[in-house]
Amino acid sequence: MAGADSVSVFAEGTFEEQVQELVNYIVRNRSEGERAEFIRPFQEALKTSEGQTPLEQDADRKRSIFQMVAVEVKSLGDGTDKEIEGFFNLLFSHLFSLHASEGSDTKVYVNAFVQLLTHQPSERKFIKYRILSNLFNAVERTSSLRPLVYIALVQMAGLNNDFDTLQITRANVEKWLSEWNIPQIEKAVFLKNVSDAYLTASQPANAYDYERLYIQTLPSSSSAAQDGAINLIATALRLPTVFDFDPLFKLDAVLAVKDHELFSLLQIFLNDGLLEFKTWEASHSEALEKHKLDRTQLERKIRLLTLASLAFQHIGRDLSYSKITDALQVNPDEVEKWAIDVIRAGLVWGKLSQTTHSLHVTRATARTFEKEQWEALEKRLQAWKSGLNGVLEVVVGAKRQVGLGQPQNAV
Repeated sequence: MAGADSVSVFAEGTFEEQVQELVNYIVRNRSEGERAEFIRPFQEALKTSEGQTPLEQDADRKRSIFQMVAVEVKSLGDGTDKEIEGFFNLLFSHLFSLHASEGSDTKVYVNAFVQLLTHQPSERKFIKYRILSNLFNAVERTSSLRPLVYIALVQMAGLNNDFDTLQITRANVEKWLSEWNIPQIEKAVFLKNVSDAYLTASQPANAYDYERLYIQTLPSSSSAAQDGAINLIATALRLPTVFDFDPLFKLDAVLAVKDHELFSLLQIFLNDGLLEFKTWEASHSEALEKHKLDRTQLERKIRLLTLASLAFQHIGRDLSYSKITDALQVNPDEVEKWAIDVIRAGLVWGKLSQTTHSLHVTRATARTFEKEQWEALEKRLQAWKSGLNGVLEVVVGAKRQVGLGQPQNAV
């Protein structure tokens, strides 16, 4: 909802007419006597005495009158969604036309409006999303106010499980972070808020993606980064859908905790198999419970990764059930179940054959791409090249035979 660039809100009428419109909206459902008493101070403030600078040219007086209006905005009001949106758009228009975008007064007003709009977020939430999005887009693209507004949107979406409505994308978030004129630590805080909001909405996979960005943004030597790195490793191991651990080894903060017990476990999930996992577990008996890791889930994940690595070595060939049985340490009658699981996990593509008791592997995911994987890829490319050369020779030979069999043209 808030993916556009900064926009301006244009309103018709003079400043005096627009203030009267704002004030009339605030008091629309009060009694006639209450309305008259409420409006009187604004009428006095809007008057221009003889010899006084005209209101349209008096920025200080306009700011003072805007403040009078702003402090009276204590709810959405009693209008329709369209009227509520129009009221706040007009309010924002005056805020940014009268105050510097990075001024302290501007931040106070924006904070107040954000607090108002996020109070009891489940009430009329969709118009609140729209107003906050309008506020986000009204702020300059580089402004430090943008993260303040968007954090409110994200937290509200997390509480209401409305991320589909918000339509947040990682590409947009990374683009905004590159634009915002804020310190690196504030960018990290923003990412942590996004990650936490996804956790609140019970979307741990999305939370993990933003947690990685958060760790990447922190200074790797800081205690926050190293504590976060340990938590990130535990999260990656814990999530049943995360099988790609290679990106974690590209984070300086993760490498900085290489002496931690979870780092050695992470290395097993990147490179090794079930035997290495069981050996690690035997020497770290309390670690799984300490880091809230489920043994059964970890064993399932390491078996799937082991099978993926085995399949990577058999791309284009048949992988026998017996090899799978030995690698996974499972009963022969469980092999097909594991093969189906690894295919469903998106780690291997292939076809099972009950006749030959094998899995024909067409594609497989490498757990990491180092020298060994490059060498395997080179061998497959060479085999592919040889195969194409053989096909080419057959085609050339066939063309020659066709040419020899044709009658020569008469001279």
